[in-house]
Amino acid sequence: MGSIRERTNRQGKTIFDAEVRHKGFPTAYRSFTRLTDARLWISDIESTLRAGRYQPQAEAQRHTLADAIDRYLDEDRAKRLKSYIDHKRAISWFRREIGFKPLAEVTPALLSELKGKFLKGVNRHGQPRQPQTWNRLLSGLSSVLQMCTCDWQWLEYNPARRVRREREPRGRMRFLSDDERERLLKACKQSESPNLYPLVVLTLSTGMRRGEVAFLTWDKVDLAKGVIILDDTKNGERRRVPVHGLALDLLREHAKVRRLDTTFLFPGTRTHRTKRPFELANYWNEAVIQAKLSDFRFHDLRHTCASWLAMGGATLLEIAEVLGHRTLQMVKRYSHLTESHTTGVLERMNKKIFGS
Repeated sequence: MGSIRERTNRQGKTIFDAEVRHKGFPTAYRSFTRLTDARLWISDIESTLRAGRYQPQAEAQRHTLADAIDRYLDEDRAKRLKSYIDHKRAISWFRREIGFKPLAEVTPALLSELKGKFLKGVNRHGQPRQPQTWNRLLSGLSSVLQMCTCDWQWLEYNPARRVRREREPRGRMRFLSDDERERLLKACKQSESPNLYPLVVLTLSTGMRRGEVAFLTWDKVDLAKGVIILDDTKNGERRRVPVHGLALDLLREHAKVRRLDTTFLFPGTRTHRTKRPFELANYWNEAVIQAKLSDFRFHDLRHTCASWLAMGGATLLEIAEVLGHRTLQMVKRYSHLTESHTTGVLERMNKKIFGS
């Protein structure tokens, strides 16, 4: 009746999925990090089945999905997540759709049905919903159901993990040409805000994310060494960002007129009241319009930096280190730009081994 399947999760750890099937009862399913725990769990379920004492998913019948979502959002560790706002937005959609259902009725089949309904709809702009949007929603729900499974013991298994994710399109690849770069920097220089030009140059020079630049504080910047230390990054890892050339010169000039009522490098006009950094959106949009750039977003500055690195001969590993990616998957989109560098490496290797 019981079976165990071994797999490797996204972090590279070995996971053992234990499953018990018995006629007249729903399938019992749970994941373990140790094989012995999986075997003990199967043995315990089978013994209670033989004794007639097995009551499947009692807690799952008692609690609704809305109960689980509300408790999850109240948890301190959930509130500490950098992606808390995105999680809240994602799982709120499921709360509206099926929040009234007991957890026992939240099955892979129901979630697959919801997937079809979601992808047939349109977003708030009237455009067709994208597969990657569904994947983010499902990941948010999976976080809730995983806590129901492992922490609260409300579920035997996480049904969201048994729903197939949609294939996502290739990542966006938009970067500045030389002419576009000159027009954009000129527009940023002419901006009413003195923050915009050094902020954009810093982003282009380092490939830092918008949030990393916007919330940057002076205590994280060492102008003498030309280094920025990022403690609160998207993937939770500490990152050291070197700053050189024009970006460093601009930061040194910027430091001479820094405001004393805030620690932000780029404070806004209302920072002393809101405790928020520079209001980037309006000034940025004006600069993009003035520079006559089409289909260009602030995040594309990061793509531009990565593209320049690739065309300058940097390897994918070096680009990943600069941008702060844990794996090479995210930087493979720039692999075609490193072709000449790769060709040179192979050419030197062949010449050394086989001669001219």
